[in-house]
Amino acid sequence: MDSADYTEVALRLANADLTDVESVRAALHEEPWWADRVREADLPLLREVAESLRRALATMVDSPGPDSDGAVRAEVNALLAAHPPRPRLSGHGGHDGTPNWHVHVAGPDAPAADEVVAAAAWGLAQGIVHHGTHRWGRCQAEACRTYFLDTSTNQAKRFCSPRCANRVHVAAFRARKRA
Repeated sequence: MDSADYTEVALRLANADLTDVESVRAALHEEPWWADRVREADLPLLREVAESLRRALATMVDSPGPDSDGAVRAEVNALLAAHPPRPRLSGHGGHDGTPNWHVHVAGPDAPAADEVVAAAAWGLAQGIVHHGTHRWGRCQAEACRTYFLDTSTNQAKRFCSPRCANRVHVAAFRARKRA
């Protein structure tokens, strides 16, 4: 994984349904190494970290600007202090004997939850380093409150996905047609 992937992990964890193990596994489906190892005992830690991620994201989205920077910094630094990444170089998973070089943020024997929360903390920090605090958003579709990182050129992203955008635009079109 690279830093961009870890930023996605932070967003996935912040937006995840953490009610049960199967929901967490669904949220982590792109990382089967983690998803397959998540256990019921991991849920309290994952919920706690997800709440911290949401607090930091909400601060960036709801009160952007220099006044909120200290709160964001404090929240992210608290996450990093509580769940520090322990980077290690890995080269497994390559093809034709060529290593697939990447960095893991926890040791090979660490529980899945430890690696997920370290990756999420590191990912949010790296996302802020690379994109600042003004490019984070929350979906403006009425029934969706998903956080996202706006990497668009014009920084005008309003929805987490084309599905949410289409749903809102179709509803507005139908409302105009009825009027």
